[in-house]
Amino acid sequence: MQTRFKGKHFITLQDWTKEEIDTLLEVSFDLKKKFAMGIPTPYLPYQTMFLMFFEQSTRTRNSMEAGFAQLGGHANYLDTSTMQISHGEVAKDTAIILSSYGHAIACRNCFWEVGNKYLRELAEHSSVPIMNLQCDLYHPMQGIADLMTIKEKVETTKNLKVSIIWAYAKSHKKPISVPLTQALLFPRYGMDVTLAYPEGYDLPDWAIEQAKENARQNGGKFRITHNMEEAYKDADVVIPKNWGSWVNNQSDAVIDDLLESYKGWKCTEEMMALASGNVMYMHALPADRGNEVEDSVIDGPHSIVFDEAENRIHTSKAVMVLTMGGKG
Repeated sequence: MQTRFKGKHFITLQDWTKEEIDTLLEVSFDLKKKFAMGIPTPYLPYQTMFLMFFEQSTRTRNSMEAGFAQLGGHANYLDTSTMQISHGEVAKDTAIILSSYGHAIACRNCFWEVGNKYLRELAEHSSVPIMNLQCDLYHPMQGIADLMTIKEKVETTKNLKVSIIWAYAKSHKKPISVPLTQALLFPRYGMDVTLAYPEGYDLPDWAIEQAKENARQNGGKFRITHNMEEAYKDADVVIPKNWGSWVNNQSDAVIDDLLESYKGWKCTEEMMALASGNVMYMHALPADRGNEVEDSVIDGPHSIVFDEAENRIHTSKAVMVLTMGGKG
């Protein structure tokens, strides 16, 4: 199969074939090896890109800025509250102008029922690749880093028992984009995926159907449970993370009666003991320590969160190299 990466948008991994994702992983591993060896990788010299953020960021912003510098380019960080967007400029106009100034536009917009539509509108009018730095539905940069991390740790992803588990948090009403991305991606690699959450924290019906179809097509499994202990039992990988009740409740309120009724959904040593002996604990970070997870778990021997976070720079660089410099 021949693939043309240059100019390809990176809005959701669902738009990328398995072969394309495999290539993305291969490039990520190569870039990680070169970084460890101190071998320069100036694959995108003198290129410029624009990083538009509607929300806060630590890993995503810095992996993109540092990664692009390591590739020989320069990234302009744009706080959208200081752009004309704040005065009503539409995505079309922003995309046309910025894409005429440089070689890529990356954007984070997590507003519910706005973010993904905004990115799609950017893509429609941009002459350069659009990269999704997280929207209301997808976080492909996190998803590919998660997949890379898992593949580093196991001999095969086939039949690997992975549990994506809702967890209690009260820092902010978080997007559904991380669990949704994982639910779609992991079954494509033959994993046995369990999605666990209390009633009221559903993901969209279309996403569940797509996850099941991805499992059918790739020899994976996908199931839903509302029992937390069942999700932990015998799991090889657990990903306990909060997400908001956006599908059923569009209120911006962080703490409500529904959330408070599920304080018990927490990753503890007791829950981890139900999983396999070599279970790995993952989290996209930042974790709401003391609520989502006990310190003894996230700082313990089963945690691979910092490997996962480090891989964000290597996979981000791979996305940039392929979409900005790949064969045209």
